[in-house]
Amino acid sequence: MIELEGVPELVDPVMVAAFEGWNDAGDAASTAVAHLDREWKGEVFAALDAEDYYDFQVNRPTVWLDGGVRKITWPTTRLSVVRIGGDKPRDLVLVRGIEPSMRWRSFCNELLGFAHELGVELVVIMGALLGDTPHTRPVPVSSVTSDLDLARTMDLEETKYEGPTGIVGILQEACTHAGVPAVSLWAAVPHYVSQPPNPKATLALLNRLEDLIDMRIPLGELPEDARAWQLGVDQLAAEDSEVAEYVQTLEEARDTAELPEASGEAIAREFERYLRRRDGGGPGSPPGGHATESGDPATYLRDGPGGRVRPPKPQRPEATDGATDNDDASDTSDTSDTSDGDASGASGTTGSSGATGRSGTSEASGASDPSDAESSGSESSGSGSSGSGSGSGSSDSGSSDSSED
Repeated sequence: MIELEGVPELVDPVMVAAFEGWNDAGDAASTAVAHLDREWKGEVFAALDAEDYYDFQVNRPTVWLDGGVRKITWPTTRLSVVRIGGDKPRDLVLVRGIEPSMRWRSFCNELLGFAHELGVELVVIMGALLGDTPHTRPVPVSSVTSDLDLARTMDLEETKYEGPTGIVGILQEACTHAGVPAVSLWAAVPHYVSQPPNPKATLALLNRLEDLIDMRIPLGELPEDARAWQLGVDQLAAEDSEVAEYVQTLEEARDTAELPEASGEAIAREFERYLRRRDGGGPGSPPGGHATESGDPATYLRDGPGGRVRPPKPQRPEATDGATDNDDASDTSDTSDTSDGDASGASGTTGSSGATGRSGTSEASGASDPSDAESSGSESSGSGSSGSGSGSGSSDSGSSDSSED
């Protein structure tokens, strides 16, 4: 029995979770939760025991100095709470950590124990995947659930995926079996420019979360960072004719498809968000912060400010063949399940500097059904790289397979 002392009674709490690693392309999902924690000044009230769930040779602890005293930070998953007032108060329980190396069932049961004690009414798990989507278009975000009633009441996609999955899929299924409503949000990251950070994908996830929980989220500097990110990728693509041609091919495929962004429902959702931001007021997020509010969704990021660090150069198209198949594919991970609606992680191509990137699986891309596809990959490193991360930010291991208990 989990006993929480010092945590006040929450108002209509929603648990929002994201995990670094296999389910976090471009670090988009974990960055989104970190943004919520920072903007709303979340207070950490619990942390899972790192000894129970992590292989420290895969996710290594880090040593740091505090006033000349050496201290160690262990890789783990932490829970924080944010109290949100206003006309429609609603509190959030933020879960941010690293995909566990072992004992996944116990890991999910422990998180569900916290959800039960706090009276959580909805669990939203965010992830990011690699997809055949151009960086010049709005980031596709799919909202999926394996709860049939929830799919009908909230107009969500019912997932039908079968194949290898990550902790996002396992946690969603655990919620379903425990009778806790759960939704997974997946942002598709362009596979040819997948190195973190990806503020455009993070922004898209937060905007979709805002729609889902009907709450105004302060965006801070994210819109500006997203504009700068796209401007940098535009410039890099323009310097390589093959990359520019490949991006144009993706744009044409995307534009000829039936885009959710162009549907009447999506347009109505954009207008509702505009009204909410215009009338909501309050500090932290100026009106017009949403990615597609500036008019033409195809070019809204082209007028970004200069002077920012440009992202690594995209990999040539021929080097990505087979790396981002949108059909079901097996992963190099030995973790598998038949849960629906999964996608994984962050995978990178190598820029001219030899930077390393992470790879993961894709449940959705701009050209395929988001609920029926997942592609896999593995970590790769450039010739100039000294090592690649495991997704925790503190690991010196190239890649890791996560397994269940």
